[in-house]
Amino acid sequence: MRMTVDKDHPAANEPMPAQMRLSILKDRHRALDRELIDLQLQPLADQLHIRRLKREKLRLRDAIEFLKNEIVPDIDA
Repeated sequence: MRMTVDKDHPAANEPMPAQMRLSILKDRHRALDRELIDLQLQPLADQLHIRRLKREKLRLRDAIEFLKNEIVPDIDA
């Protein structure tokens, strides 16, 4: 069996560049948003599940903002 190396995805034990982490977090945030919209359109949606997804979406939003600030820090004038 031969292992192939994908240059776009680092190995699990290598640090991931901040820009790549940001992209992954944004993708997960968008996916949660779509899932929440679909769930909220259902008349008998599980409200506990919806609350958990909303909480996860907020956590991702905070992580995205933190990472954005890490990539482009505020410059005091």
